[in-house]
Amino acid sequence: MEVRTRFAPSPTGYLHIGGLRTALYAWLFARNHKGKFILRIEDTDQERKVEGAEALIYNTLKLTGLTYDEGPDAAGEYGPYIQSQRLPIYKVYATELVKRGAAYYCFCTKERLAAVREEKEKKGEAYTYDKHCLSLPGEEVKSRIAAGEPYVIRQNIQKEGATTYTDLVYGDITVPNSDLDDNVLLKSDGMPTYNLANVVDDHLMHITHVIRGIEYLSSTPKYNLLYDAMCWEKPVYIHLPPVMRDKQNKLSKRYGDASFKDFTDKGYLKEAIINYIALLGWSPGNDREIFTLDELVEAFSLEGLSKSPAIFDTEKLTWMNAQYIRALSDVEFLRLAMPYYAKCLPQGRFDLKLISRILQPRLETMNQIYDKLGFLMEMPDFETDLYNNKKMKTSPESSLPVLKQAEEYLAGLADYSEETLHEGLLGLVEKLGIKNGQLLWPLRIAVTGTMVTPGGAVEIICLLGKDETLKRLHRSIEQLAAQIG
Repeated sequence: MEVRTRFAPSPTGYLHIGGLRTALYAWLFARNHKGKFILRIEDTDQERKVEGAEALIYNTLKLTGLTYDEGPDAAGEYGPYIQSQRLPIYKVYATELVKRGAAYYCFCTKERLAAVREEKEKKGEAYTYDKHCLSLPGEEVKSRIAAGEPYVIRQNIQKEGATTYTDLVYGDITVPNSDLDDNVLLKSDGMPTYNLANVVDDHLMHITHVIRGIEYLSSTPKYNLLYDAMCWEKPVYIHLPPVMRDKQNKLSKRYGDASFKDFTDKGYLKEAIINYIALLGWSPGNDREIFTLDELVEAFSLEGLSKSPAIFDTEKLTWMNAQYIRALSDVEFLRLAMPYYAKCLPQGRFDLKLISRILQPRLETMNQIYDKLGFLMEMPDFETDLYNNKKMKTSPESSLPVLKQAEEYLAGLADYSEETLHEGLLGLVEKLGIKNGQLLWPLRIAVTGTMVTPGGAVEIICLLGKDETLKRLHRSIEQLAAQIG
């Protein structure tokens, strides 16, 4: 049997982290078993559909490497792969379910349903539909439909007994049939609900393994009753634990939690995001944390899936992202950094290879480039207190004569290469009879105006060049002299 999994998102916004993890696990399982991964767009809830969300789903999957074998923009035998384009199919099967006694026509108005719900709530009972239309005579149903009266088709669930199925993560799941509602299968506008569409599509698309969120764990029995009614083989179920924002709250795009695009916009690498979310609810069985996508395919197994909720830890993702940045080749880092450089640095003014060499081991996310390079474009005003450093034993007073000596030395230096600057400034330290930090600390403050920089004094002076270095240094010396008298 060929393994066939599917990812079936609704185009209601950005692809959030929980949804992407579902796609990843379905993709990994299919690839691990040399099977097929199918993309299906479930857009029957047209009111919640967001313009552009569908294209974003395609782009995100392709960007992350989760390529699909069949889908709306990929050839396949079982299309269309967009549910709104399959409406006649659902009506056929909904009607067949009515014929088999597994569904029935319902003409109840919104007002009647609201009244039934209110009555149940008054009694402290959970609302379920009261099967009011189940026993309508066939002729009456036909005449009301012929007269154009609005109707829906509801699933007919027997209230006696219980329904049990086996989930590969959570084991045997049993739900009393009395807890299952006669949900709508086909709405009055001809649109199917998830309850019908997911069963019909999974069957027709030959899906062998359904991998989805835990929110469907307790409702799966009513889907299985539809499989039974149609005499169809059921798929294997694999329900995933939720991804949580914290111990109490589920991660959800509905409440503004970060999406995949949010993280890429913040400078997280797609490889790091995929690697991190793979570990949200799955373990390789050892302490290993860094995986390429191919290595995840090799390592992935259902035995590693957890039943416990996974808490999304942004700090851990940031740590992992830093590991990925540091592992990049020089060429790849420069390629990824170029769009950031283009936004914050004038073209041709700075040595981008040197900047990259300075930045790469110091970045956690790529958009930190903006903050770390701000001092190159404009030196901020700063207080002379920055010259105080207990560890280096520097102060504004001790820094002034040292900076004057440095200015004199740097003014006479023609070669501003790193090697020459390093040797020359250390030679000046020796000449002055001070420690390295007693020159390099105040010098870095004097040419950047900030305590935290991505590189040391030598690297920064090399980047700034002679003219800019001397201009900044002279201004800082004048400021310092004026303030300390």
